[in-house]
Amino acid sequence: MLRNFMQPTTKNNLSEAITIVEKQVEARQETSPPAPKPAPREEGNKLTVGPNIKLKGSEITDCEILVVEGRVEASMNSRDIRIAEGGVFSGKAEIDVAEIRGSFEGELTARKQLVIYSTGKVTGTIRYGALTIEEGGVIEGEVAAISKGTQSAKTVNITEQQIKAVPSPSEKAKTEHIYASSVLGRTPLGGRRG
Repeated sequence: MLRNFMQPTTKNNLSEAITIVEKQVEARQETSPPAPKPAPREEGNKLTVGPNIKLKGSEITDCEILVVEGRVEASMNSRDIRIAEGGVFSGKAEIDVAEIRGSFEGELTARKQLVIYSTGKVTGTIRYGALTIEEGGVIEGEVAAISKGTQSAKTVNITEQQIKAVPSPSEKAKTEHIYASSVLGRTPLGGRRG
């Protein structure tokens, strides 16, 4: 191919050279991996209230992610709230996802998901799309799931004493189900007792 470029150019040689280069470019595009897509934007306008900091105000606005390591007394409508262990949020929050390792006191609406970790405690009026509570996590107050179709909520009052941890998969395997028919004159294999 290089020899073609060194020879005196004619219209034919030039068009052949262009055709060869175009084929090589196409071949490289087919064999090369696709260009990496930009990573989804996980972070946005982020406010971090550090340890030993107290933020007291009426409303937090234009904040997509609030990280609470100290104490916040306010109301907010945002995308995410992350309360660290030792952090406290007191007030009203309407957000998409809440991750609670510290303490939340007040009105909380987690439109998509509420996650309470083992060190977390949520008290007050709580609305959630999906709920996950790690063993040791606490939820108290008026608790309601948001129905996906109607945006209405079914309310249940919960106290700390009413919540029991979900058994681990190994504990579930040990659970034996007893049905009425198996108790009345049947062997463990399902046959009738003699």
